[in-house]
Amino acid sequence: MNTHVRQADYTDTADAAALTGLLDVYARDPMGGGKPLSAHTREHLAAELAARPYAVSFLAFADGVPAGVLNAFEGFSTFACKPLLNVHDIAVHPDHRGKGIGKLLLDAAEAEARRRGCCKLTLEVLSGNTRARDVYEAAGYRAYELDPDKGQALFFEKAL
Repeated sequence: MNTHVRQADYTDTADAAALTGLLDVYARDPMGGGKPLSAHTREHLAAELAARPYAVSFLAFADGVPAGVLNAFEGFSTFACKPLLNVHDIAVHPDHRGKGIGKLLLDAAEAEARRRGCCKLTLEVLSGNTRARDVYEAAGYRAYELDPDKGQALFFEKAL
């Protein structure tokens, strides 16, 4: 299998379709919420990402076929006074799981974070998504904690 990863071009129609299609497959998966992307999201996602200068996406291809996507956003660590890169989405098409594509996408994000002078990479994962957790831990990611006695950080949200 010939596999490669490259940065997505949000203005390229093929890249936009690959990004949206892979994200839709992930959204339909139980680990992605089990619902397809809305028509609005499918139609506007690439343009909205292009409008955000701190967004970066990577596409993985296996034998020329879109096989994985990673979307990340630059943030800022006030404690380190440096940028950070948050991996917001990482999805590998079910037909290509277990082939190292997730690791290749994480490697691309890490290279980009280093290029930007980031102090760290962050991501969130469902506690029950053991397959993804195994990939992240093998790549060096750990649960965030400042002091083991104070516990690990929890990810909260408030829908608007």
